[in-house]
Amino acid sequence: MRILLFLCVVVLGVAPLTAQVGIYDSGGPLMPEQAAYDVTFYDLDLQIHPDDRFIEGKVLIQADVVHPMNELVIDLDTTLHIVRATEGDVSCPVVRNEGKVRVQLGQTRQRGEVVRIVVHYEGKPRVAPRAPWDGGFSWEKTPSGSHWIATSCQTEGADLWWPNKDHVSDEPDSMAIHVRVPDPLVVATNGRLRETEAHDDGTTTYHWFVSTPINNYNVALNIAPYRTVEGDMESVAGETFPVVFYILPEDFEEGKAFFPEIIEHLTFFEKYLGPYPFRADKYGVAQTPHLGMEHQTIIAYGAGFKNDAMTGRDWGFDALHHHELAHEWWGNLVTNYDWKDMWIHEGFGSYMQALYIEELSGAEEYQAYMLRSRFFTDRLPIAPLEGKSSEQIYQAPIYTKGAWVLHTLRYLIGDEDFFAALRKMTYPTEELAKATDGSQCRFVTTKDFILICEEVTGKDLGWFFDAYVRQAEIPTMNSRVADNTLTLEWELPEGMDFPMPIDVEIDGEIRRVNVPATIDLPEGSKPVVDPNNWVLLQVKR
Repeated sequence: MRILLFLCVVVLGVAPLTAQVGIYDSGGPLMPEQAAYDVTFYDLDLQIHPDDRFIEGKVLIQADVVHPMNELVIDLDTTLHIVRATEGDVSCPVVRNEGKVRVQLGQTRQRGEVVRIVVHYEGKPRVAPRAPWDGGFSWEKTPSGSHWIATSCQTEGADLWWPNKDHVSDEPDSMAIHVRVPDPLVVATNGRLRETEAHDDGTTTYHWFVSTPINNYNVALNIAPYRTVEGDMESVAGETFPVVFYILPEDFEEGKAFFPEIIEHLTFFEKYLGPYPFRADKYGVAQTPHLGMEHQTIIAYGAGFKNDAMTGRDWGFDALHHHELAHEWWGNLVTNYDWKDMWIHEGFGSYMQALYIEELSGAEEYQAYMLRSRFFTDRLPIAPLEGKSSEQIYQAPIYTKGAWVLHTLRYLIGDEDFFAALRKMTYPTEELAKATDGSQCRFVTTKDFILICEEVTGKDLGWFFDAYVRQAEIPTMNSRVADNTLTLEWELPEGMDFPMPIDVEIDGEIRRVNVPATIDLPEGSKPVVDPNNWVLLQVKR
């Protein structure tokens, strides 16, 4: 599943790698050779050798040709070796240029044809230096000394450990994952477990299948001598789907005690955003040796059952699990097709925590949470118009500023329209909300959200998003009191239009005023601008 990028280029023959990003970066401009095909299916087959920190395997890449091409250009970390590539029984020559692998197809393939290439590879994958922020393989041990293995590769890309088209704009429609490990290790990964296959050499292969589109960086291995707590969740869509928590044996009792909170979090998200998107497979959580990640249907959880592991403060719930679960909607159901719109994943996911605090503890705690997250730099826009790589966009405050943009938008358009816009962003139609076949998954941009907000409210809101997400500088409120008169005026770069109203408290009474404004004050009055901290602004007096 992908966004087709129409490029006026010829991709026959070998072209220079002008669009290549760094090996340990993902996304950026999509090079013409990779825009020429659309991956529809991956079949990943791996054997893990934990003692040697070594992997060997193969991946079938099935792709539709959308522009004439005579080579399949894929990505793979230079720490891993290509053994061979084949199409059917025919060997395909392979040319490597750093992280790019060019599989030669012989004759030119025309638009509408399907290519099926199998790439065999092996090696010692990069060890994650600081998972999950700096990704790779984590080869750790459980408290009892068993192997405890996990992958994480959001910003670097899945090519750290398996060959694929490492670009956020292309998701396979489905995927098979087969992983062979020594007993008694258990493999928890994406999708639904179809079969376990025991072998005479003391290993077992776990056969998994992902029935819906999935972003490459969400494909994840979690390997340990797991025990499971399992239950069923009745969705607001009417179906019942499995919920599975993969727990280290040492933490099994804590995991059992935590399981009801997992269900509570799911219930909250379904209430505000609609049905859990991946009911055809499962909702899974796996304990990991790193803090966490939003791997589709198998959330990585490493908070140690501590509510404050991610936020630094206990807000009355496990914030790490709640945030990663948010990504099943914001990131996995709706996915930015370019990293420039990553605030839709991270900012929206962060704001859901504020809403949950409001639901648990009321408006005062909600405001306290938002104020605590108010500190960030504004040197980069959180949704620039030009394409970005994953490394570039994470230099912008997409989490905290993104959440504050939604907080301010809620103030501007009111609760009814705001929550209607959130729901319409996840599920534009009720038909999609009922779907489980993958049709509910789609790519989105910031422009999509703007259009939804304008449709819901009937108002032009381009000025709001231009000010808050397209450029970096936070709007400044010039607030002056002189001669019992309050004067309010917005200041933005290059005189941008910004008709944002503001609340003003005068002698205990709050009123919303349009800016610019001049307000007569009672003698001795001390007005407070934005007394309830709804608007993202800087104040100049």
